[in-house]
Amino acid sequence: MQHVMEDILKSTRQRVMALDTAKKLVDNRTLQSRDILYAIDIAKKKSRVPIIAEVKPASPTAAFRDISPQEATYIAEDMERGGAVAISVLTEPKFFHGSIESLKSVRKSVTIPILRKDFIIDESQMDEVKSDLILLIAALLEEQLEYFVTLAYSKGFEPLVEVHNEDEMKIALKTTARIIGINNRNLKTLDVDLLTTERLAPLIKEFDLVNGTEHIIISESGVHSRDDVKRVLSSGADAILIGTEIIKSNDVYSKTKELVESLK
Repeated sequence: MQHVMEDILKSTRQRVMALDTAKKLVDNRTLQSRDILYAIDIAKKKSRVPIIAEVKPASPTAAFRDISPQEATYIAEDMERGGAVAISVLTEPKFFHGSIESLKSVRKSVTIPILRKDFIIDESQMDEVKSDLILLIAALLEEQLEYFVTLAYSKGFEPLVEVHNEDEMKIALKTTARIIGINNRNLKTLDVDLLTTERLAPLIKEFDLVNGTEHIIISESGVHSRDDVKRVLSSGADAILIGTEIIKSNDVYSKTKELVESLK
């Protein structure tokens, strides 16, 4: 499945080239910040699972549903009512059928933090739209990761650095990012295995213990049930990003609430 990632990156580069780099579209520093760290902490104190629910129209291997910006707001509102601590909105248009318009619409309709989920490879992308968090993928940025983390902070974003293996984790831990997402999906094969979180989360916790640091760990992909929720939390995850299981449900509110209350 390596060709899928190559196709996504090719498409992303074409989008970047089409951006008007001579004009800043937004200044995220003027945005009133919505603190994801605080939201996660409050949820944990209330014995609720900190769920980042995702407005996910499609993935490279499956289309779930057509989601207009207006429908995205209804979905996000249901997710917020169900107890989600944040909403992830896909903005990659070709392979995930996301849009900038959906993110704008969602952020206006809810009060919780919004994560922009896309393939960020150029700093001009950070001027496209306002959000509270922005996804930075270690495998794509490699030696540029710290630069993009620092840039994200300077523009008013909380960077969520995504890793898939030990090597990427080590790179992420060298940055100033406070949030590390462990994606259970293999970027090359697209296979999903929760063992990835079970393997990496304890290593991050050990790093924090030794170095006196503190990272928030988010487990991403492959969580479908209460048992899955308990499994990744017991491994050391602080929060969970869930897209497919919620978006495929006939009742987004009830499914979100069910997962948020997995520990009850």
